[in-house]
Amino acid sequence: MTGIRALRQILATTDVHSTLRNAAPFLTHLHALRPTSLVADCGDFFEGSGYYALAQGTIEREILLKLYDVLAPGNHGWPHHFEPELHRLTVCANAVHAETGDALFRRLRIAEIGDRRVGVTAVIGQQAFHSIPTAQRAGHCVTDPAQSLRELMLAHHHEVDSWVLLSHSGFEEDLKLASACPFLDVIFAGHCHSNQYGPSRAGDTLVVKGHELADGYAIATPVGSGWGAGTTRFPDRTPGAVPTELTDVTARINEVREQLNEVLGPVRPAFSHQPLDRRAALLDLTARLRTALGADAVILNETALRTIPLGDTLTLGDLLSIEPFANQLVHAHVPEPDRRDLHGLVTRLTAQTGSLVTAPDPLPDAITTVLTTDYLADTYFGGRTYEAGLRLEQTVQHVLTAGFPGTADGGTQ
Repeated sequence: MTGIRALRQILATTDVHSTLRNAAPFLTHLHALRPTSLVADCGDFFEGSGYYALAQGTIEREILLKLYDVLAPGNHGWPHHFEPELHRLTVCANAVHAETGDALFRRLRIAEIGDRRVGVTAVIGQQAFHSIPTAQRAGHCVTDPAQSLRELMLAHHHEVDSWVLLSHSGFEEDLKLASACPFLDVIFAGHCHSNQYGPSRAGDTLVVKGHELADGYAIATPVGSGWGAGTTRFPDRTPGAVPTELTDVTARINEVREQLNEVLGPVRPAFSHQPLDRRAALLDLTARLRTALGADAVILNETALRTIPLGDTLTLGDLLSIEPFANQLVHAHVPEPDRRDLHGLVTRLTAQTGSLVTAPDPLPDAITTVLTTDYLADTYFGGRTYEAGLRLEQTVQHVLTAGFPGTADGGTQ
């Protein structure tokens, strides 16, 4: 709710992914801007660090309720947007019940920004929606974003002066949306994790994206008869004391930070003092897993891991930032049609999930089972056959430090 605030601009974060290690400047800055700003998020505020893994989203929920006015749902943290308090803040034009077609969320938020009535809505892209774990999106589906936006505009064009979209689709997709929906004045982009931030103009529409991982935000302001947009970063340090309204949140963050500082072991020289090379770690990991568990083949996606800088020691916080999604390793059957076209299977998975690492590479002909993550098994292989008894984070820890099940030290088998 905006209350009696005199709003002059809209600012939007995106893909925060529970990045709370240096949260005080981020929180304090948003708090200072809130009296004059409609504060929005473009999705994926949840999941991605040890803060989420240990506190299960309670900290992020409190931040959103204290500082934000309107939210777009993302593929990470999708179930949280159905919690009553967050559901009231969430808008989305194209997420519907699979059977009834009824909207899952409020479709439009109208806000007074300067002297304009601004319609704020959101969409989630098809690729983003289908990357939500299958069980979390059961009974849900998405309609074509452009068509949904056109229908919304036709229904409410007489109520608003400007249209602003919070999109969890990716910057390139948003440029296409801008061309398909020229009535949009500003698109705040999210989901893509690219180096495109804009603002980029497509016709009369500005597409802009804030820096991810709580590093910055995008901002849009009415200028003359149009809009101006740009990006900025949060300050490195808190300029003063944390506002009283946020002391409980920062205290909880500090408590979790102490848990995350636990040292798990020394980092192997091959990985120390550099950003984690996800592919190198997964090449090592898949080869070891295939040997240790006797699997016909191992398939993992690079996006199961995150890149962070590593030093001499690995902490619990490091590990949960590298593997924040609590993936379980499971065995799964290769679907019958794919057994005759493994190259096609890999190509399709790569298009949906990003680069893959397999052991062996290339995959042998006519494999019938693979060792993979529960996410890939449930979403793309039709379900798991049985658990491997290991979490992905456990195996990553062993690869990065000094040991691995079945090996005497951290060396390659």
